[in-house]
Amino acid sequence: MSQTQSNAYIIEIHDRAAGIITRDERGFRFFSSERLFDSLEGRQFRSAREAERAARAVFSERSRRASSHLFAN
Repeated sequence: MSQTQSNAYIIEIHDRAAGIITRDERGFRFFSSERLFDSLEGRQFRSAREAERAARAVFSERSRRASSHLFAN
């Protein structure tokens, strides 16, 4: 029995669809589905896990900035 791998994956961060990655000959390409993750749009990743880590980093940075802005006043 052979098993085929999917060529596209949805990346979700805290129940938010960050984007879709598609497999090509060089790895995985990210397509943003939410403005917050637009900085990753079109970026190439070696693995799906690497793309997910990048999306999590974007989300964490945004959350950190929002928190520091709230407490700055």
